[in-house]
Amino acid sequence: MHADLIVCGLGPAGRAVAHRALAAGRSVTVIDPHPDRVWTPTYAAWADELPGWLDSGVIAATVDAPTAWAVREHRIQRRYQVLDTPALQRSLTLDGAHVLAEPAVEVGEETVTTASGLRLRGRVVDARGLARAPGRAEQTAYGVVVDRAVLDPGQPVLFMDWRRDNGTGPDEPPSFLYAVPLGPDTMLLEETCLAGRPALTPEVLRVRLEHRLRARGIVRTGTEPVERVRFPVQGGRPGGGRFGAAGALTHPATGYSVAAALSGADTVAAGHPLWTAEARAVLALRRAGLRALLALPPAEVPVFFEVFFGLPADRQHAYLSGTDLPGLTAAMRGVFAAVPPRLRRTVVTSVLGLTGR
Repeated sequence: MHADLIVCGLGPAGRAVAHRALAAGRSVTVIDPHPDRVWTPTYAAWADELPGWLDSGVIAATVDAPTAWAVREHRIQRRYQVLDTPALQRSLTLDGAHVLAEPAVEVGEETVTTASGLRLRGRVVDARGLARAPGRAEQTAYGVVVDRAVLDPGQPVLFMDWRRDNGTGPDEPPSFLYAVPLGPDTMLLEETCLAGRPALTPEVLRVRLEHRLRARGIVRTGTEPVERVRFPVQGGRPGGGRFGAAGALTHPATGYSVAAALSGADTVAAGHPLWTAEARAVLALRRAGLRALLALPPAEVPVFFEVFFGLPADRQHAYLSGTDLPGLTAAMRGVFAAVPPRLRRTVVTSVLGLTGR
């Protein structure tokens, strides 16, 4: 059995590349044991990361300048968009694809064998995601969806809030509050461990979130929808037909991958290389940045982000998005120059991989 493109895995990355290949007139076979499973996570992106072909109806909320709290308050001068997850899934139609509802058990770059023994030939995109594994840093979160009427009308949209009104002390592993609108009437309030090895458990984050909400006078009914998050931010490998989290599109410092997958879907669908030499160099530097973050003493994490959010907007952009190697290098130099001297040795040894992690 042959197809122009064989896509293994129908999460956002796999569905996006299959959708764009079909739009370009290619024959596509998709393989997933549960092709109709409903997506439930909350996805968001910087507006300038999203491709022009994406249906505007998948945008649930737009924030012109979200707030970040490190040591002080910062406004991020960049438009941020929260996606309507069901609408996103519906928009990535698979009309015309041949769908196999079974696992892919042997996956190469040009052949796939399914659990039933079916062997397929064609160009393969492996978008089956990235499994948790010992030693891989993870991002975890626990969140609740609340009616915006229970919030202070002046409640800012919080991209990242490191203030410690979550009941923790300075020597405990830190977590931050992520507070974004899901639409005109609801807000997601989520306590997040950005990256940990091991990461904080969702149960620990639940306790911290409840403490934080009480401290801020936010009253819950106890019936609010809950979101739990746990996924690796390490372990993906570029190339080899891998795409999405498996293909190293998860940003090591933020955990974001959906926008990168959407914006890269046309390139991969057309068979063009996604991982240029510059893109690989950028990935290596961002992974070095993750090592530095993991090595920081807990009390110093907000200090590190205070420096980061004090960078010029273009340097923040280069670190958070895209493959601008000179911009990313300038951002990392800027952070190193501005962090307190007590942190520089930690940053240098971890970036150079001298910490044994």
